[in-house]
Amino acid sequence: MKSAEKDIARLERPLRRQIINKLEWLGDNFDTLIPQTLGGEYADFYKLRVLDWRVKYMIDWRECIITVCYIDRRDKAYKKKKS
Repeated sequence: MKSAEKDIARLERPLRRQIINKLEWLGDNFDTLIPQTLGGEYADFYKLRVLDWRVKYMIDWRECIITVCYIDRRDKAYKKKKS
């Protein structure tokens, strides 16, 4: 999603690399994981923790596709509006 692309582009290179590595790990190990769901208005989203940052993503179970929606600091990640 465009929002996630903008979010990751504004990060410093070392943090960006850590988040990308974690996303690659998620993709490689997805079959063995239980995704962490969110609640309330974010019930359609799942979260991935990377240090003090949160990656909110959605899963298309039919197509087996993970779509990253937002990347932000933990204290701001849950204040973004659902798209």
